[in-house]
Amino acid sequence: MDAVAALSEIAFWLERSRAATFKVQAFRKAAAAIGPLEPAELAARARTGRLKSMKGIGDRTHQVIQEALAGGVPEYLADLRDKGAQPLVSGGHELRQALRGDLHSHSDWSDGGSPIDLMVAAAGILGREYLALTDHSPNLTIANGLSAERLTEQLEVVAAINTGGPDGSAGKKVPPRLLAGIEVDILEDGSLDQAPELLDRLDIVVASVHSKLRADGKTMTRRMLGGIRDPHTNVLGHCTGRLVEGSRGTRPPSDFDAKEVFAACAEYGVAVEINSRPERQDPPDALIQLALDAGCLFSIDSDAHAPGQLDFLQYGAERAASNGVPAERIITTWPLAELLAWAAPAA
Repeated sequence: MDAVAALSEIAFWLERSRAATFKVQAFRKAAAAIGPLEPAELAARARTGRLKSMKGIGDRTHQVIQEALAGGVPEYLADLRDKGAQPLVSGGHELRQALRGDLHSHSDWSDGGSPIDLMVAAAGILGREYLALTDHSPNLTIANGLSAERLTEQLEVVAAINTGGPDGSAGKKVPPRLLAGIEVDILEDGSLDQAPELLDRLDIVVASVHSKLRADGKTMTRRMLGGIRDPHTNVLGHCTGRLVEGSRGTRPPSDFDAKEVFAACAEYGVAVEINSRPERQDPPDALIQLALDAGCLFSIDSDAHAPGQLDFLQYGAERAASNGVPAERIITTWPLAELLAWAAPAA
């Protein structure tokens, strides 16, 4: 087995199982360390003992590489594959099968942990037809948000991946289709944190609130309505901003008039995101019901920051199914052409 592929797949399964970041990074770093080596050079280093002295190679990763070079599937990988064959959740499987894509993901251009091409490759392995790359906007400096110049550069990378070339796959189109997108901050005045002419060039715009989450209800409602009414906005991201578990601790939901916000989403054709990250579970079930009653569309998204997290859609599908959200009202079940036609700004 290819040693780099083995290390990368191990990292994928660890990310999917929500393993500690340091453990995942050990395998990502080892893959990066040996990736530039020609097969003969890698084999020679393994044979002479020089492999283990390389920076980024530890005891476990060294063992995986040796077993891969010997021609078999490394034992550690085989064990992870067996565990990964089990679903992450007990319900929502039919709805999960209906999902075609994912409209919220991050790369190492902002606060994600992996290059764009690895995210696309993982989405392909999971059977996705499309994946939106939605790195953060400039205001979120803590997440290395993209300036207008960096977003413009990223658009060129997205085009190259979709058509082949320097960042593509030797002249062949790479499935799934990578959609140009952004997770844009809704600023305090309700405006979106990126130049309108750049937002015009994107396939998908996810608009989210990331700051001043403890503002009073009237202030937050007014802010959210401003973002929803912007004609560029397609999806309202993790609307309450809550955290229910995880390394960042917990955070209560923001205070806003949910009926007014969801009525605006229905009026302006903005989908309410069902954010699949286990630490978010956003919106809460009661708000999903309010959004249903308001006639909203929904988008089940992973909000993945690493390849293995793309499979978190299972969590969102389970919550949507348990709340009775019809598949036809979930835009990520739609074929790509239908989705893009819906998301395109009105002429």
